[in-house]
Amino acid sequence: MLPIRSSALLAVALWGVACSSPVEQPGSTLPGRCQGEAPLISAQKTDILFVIDNSGSMAEEQAAIATELPAFLDELRQGNGVEQDFRVGVITTSVYLHSLFDNHEQVTNYPDQSGRLQPVPDALGRPTAERYLDQSDPELLEKFRRLVKQGTQGSGQESPFEAVRLAVTPPLSTTALADGGNGGFLRDGARLLVVVVSDEEDCSSTQRPPPVVLTRDTSRDLCSEQADLLTPVTEYVRILRGLEDRTGKAREVLWATIGPVALSDKRAEAVQDVTPDGTFVRNVDCPTSYGPGYRQREMASMFDTGLKNLDSICRASFRETLVSIATLARTSQSIEVMNLPDPRLVQVRVTREDDSVQTCSVAGGDLSYEPSTERQAARLFFQSSCPRRLTDKKIEVKVLCAG
Repeated sequence: MLPIRSSALLAVALWGVACSSPVEQPGSTLPGRCQGEAPLISAQKTDILFVIDNSGSMAEEQAAIATELPAFLDELRQGNGVEQDFRVGVITTSVYLHSLFDNHEQVTNYPDQSGRLQPVPDALGRPTAERYLDQSDPELLEKFRRLVKQGTQGSGQESPFEAVRLAVTPPLSTTALADGGNGGFLRDGARLLVVVVSDEEDCSSTQRPPPVVLTRDTSRDLCSEQADLLTPVTEYVRILRGLEDRTGKAREVLWATIGPVALSDKRAEAVQDVTPDGTFVRNVDCPTSYGPGYRQREMASMFDTGLKNLDSICRASFRETLVSIATLARTSQSIEVMNLPDPRLVQVRVTREDDSVQTCSVAGGDLSYEPSTERQAARLFFQSSCPRRLTDKKIEVKVLCAG
């Protein structure tokens, strides 16, 4: 057995060999002496896209979201032992409105929205050239609060899934901001978190004009009744899971919804509510909604079967909901690492909520490794035997060395 030594920055462990040092094996990248520096954990990059319903019924909900943004941002910055690097942008649910009123069929398009990042308003509400906000912006909170208030003049045929598709795929995703696109918002190596805020059912279609035609009859939810005409939720999921960055790496996508689902158990179920102003279709346990939430719930479930990423738009306060979404955003099951000589030498020490430390390694099967390229750092993926948890306090990457 060869002697093992370590510096103050390297983990103490034993490396067993049968008869020769692994350093001497052909093609080995193992260091022959201990390094003076441990591998560096890159900041976790997350691009956050809020999809705000800007139809006529959303003024109070937009204001409530804006009120609770400090808690959202504070939670995002916690990090679970990994530095966070996030940015936020906002689009609306307005893409089109296909309507039939007084026997007159009409299609209204929303070319200035339709997946386009919306301008950040200044203190007087005037649009600026900014289209997204980085976490380093000293006015992040104030700007973000103004940005989520998208008004109530948008389409009553809410299409958040289609708006997201347009936002994150060509041509918008590759067209420069100066030319009216979203180019530059999505970064290489960054995860994408989509947060939908809406009180209505999704009515998304890639078809133009959209196949569902709305009428003045509020006692029917035609987007739910004719859901078979819409683009399937599974197709939108396929598109999102197929996203790649400019290096060809698959982009990790997270989805969260504050939508028209039940307050009690997040179920999607329709009920007719008779009021002095007319009869409206709502979720059975969400009195301010305007739809049952079938498609909204289905989309959320595709990304988390436990539905921790879904909550009701009918909550009196969105504080806990936004904190939960931020916690989801800052906890990834992978980390980027730099200055890692060989994955066989790596150990990751995870400090849990109770201050216990779990040591995980590639050699032990607790981690898997994706090598670096010319444009991307190496990445370690946590396996089920060593998962990252929302409550983790610290992560340290150490390297064993043989001599």
